[in-house]
Amino acid sequence: MIFSSVEFIFIFLPIAFGLYFLIHRLGLHRLALISLFIASLFFYGFWNPDYLFLIGFSIVFNFAFGRLVSKVTSRKSKKVILAFGIAGNLALLGYYKYFDFLAENLNVLFSANIALRELLLPLAISFFTFQQIAYLVDAYRGETKQYNFFTYALFVTFFPQLIAGPIVHHKEIIPQFLDSKKYSMRSENMARGIFIFCIGLAKKVAIADTLSIWANEGYANVESLGPVDAWITTLSYTMQLYFDFSAYGDMAIGIALLFNIKLPINFYSPYKSRNIQEFWRTWHMTLNRFLTQYLYFPLGGSRKGSFRTYVNIAIIFLVSGIWHGAGWTFIIWGALHGLASIICRLWGRAGIRLPYGVSWILTFLFVHLAWVYFRAESVVQAHTMFDAMFSLPDFSYKLFAEGLAFMASWESFKVMEFAPMVSPVFTIAFLGIASLATFVLPNSIQLLERYRPGYLSLAISGTCVGLVMTAAYFVHKNSEFLYFNF
Repeated sequence: MIFSSVEFIFIFLPIAFGLYFLIHRLGLHRLALISLFIASLFFYGFWNPDYLFLIGFSIVFNFAFGRLVSKVTSRKSKKVILAFGIAGNLALLGYYKYFDFLAENLNVLFSANIALRELLLPLAISFFTFQQIAYLVDAYRGETKQYNFFTYALFVTFFPQLIAGPIVHHKEIIPQFLDSKKYSMRSENMARGIFIFCIGLAKKVAIADTLSIWANEGYANVESLGPVDAWITTLSYTMQLYFDFSAYGDMAIGIALLFNIKLPINFYSPYKSRNIQEFWRTWHMTLNRFLTQYLYFPLGGSRKGSFRTYVNIAIIFLVSGIWHGAGWTFIIWGALHGLASIICRLWGRAGIRLPYGVSWILTFLFVHLAWVYFRAESVVQAHTMFDAMFSLPDFSYKLFAEGLAFMASWESFKVMEFAPMVSPVFTIAFLGIASLATFVLPNSIQLLERYRPGYLSLAISGTCVGLVMTAAYFVHKNSEFLYFNF
């Protein structure tokens, strides 16, 4: 059950929303929070009921260690408890996400014969692990209040943010659950929530899922690609990833607003960035916040000299790469962003200033090329894609036409199941319009800030939900969000 599915929009969400505020209206506020917690568990368990045991264990483990580390007075004992708590979280994440990757590499390096487990990655484990590590560290620092178990469990499982973020912080979420001013329905929040949910829904089913057809087909046929095909394939993925992941963030913000809960922003026009540091201030902002507060600063940040600063930057980006996936492609992707961030800082210290257009092009080109490693199934496939992208010795109109002809042969180039084969011209036009919208138009957060709720706008937003859902039914059915895999 995903946010863009019929069963979520027209069955699960109305029931969860209605029960939550109905119980609040009866004055049973604690029971209302418990109902939202149960709804969140149902949402998570809908994917695979076995996941419930894992997330339940994780919640109990971290709540207990958080209570323990906050009560102990000995600094040495607190450090030991914190170390065990963090180690437990990383061990759980490492077992499910990295066991096979480590086993494969050990088998190659040492001619070992470690059996692969082929474990199914539990949904959202990377997100709720970091979320709870932050809670443990804050408990160690004495920065947490004595939350009761249900509010803590709801903080972890709150379904709008559970599967793919944003990585929320206990200080910004739990107090909202306990604020009595949020216990009644607010028409303004409902209108604003539906508005940004509609934007996310359209970005997902109308743009991201369409781009995914071309990106997936291209990467599946990477050995056959020419330069035109390769660039269109990689650009399709670059745009797909942004529209897909930011769509989830928009929809999560919108759903949470229905419950009068404000989630942090996760995207703010990252592809408009003029340097790589600005990109990371606007892309997956809550992950960057976590890595900065709970890794970069504890390592010393920029307080211990230039060399140590560059090492710390490299470490956080390597961790970011590893967090995203178990594979050398993710490690290389993280290392490239770390290197680019170091170079960007060196350029700034040297006083080098490039014109806006040049710096933007260089930044976007780097981000785009790095995404090739992020998307590729192997380093070899990534390099094959690069070979195709830059094999331009005989570039001509004929080569361009051959590339379009290859695209036209892709059987999956049907936007709707009943539609005729989509032409190459449509492909390029659609990709161009999506890119232009990304580079020029206001982002969804800016649109939300300008939005003025009213009965007419609420009716229009509701109509948009119906129209987009109708289109989704005929187009791509219910494709998962990309970050569900992380």
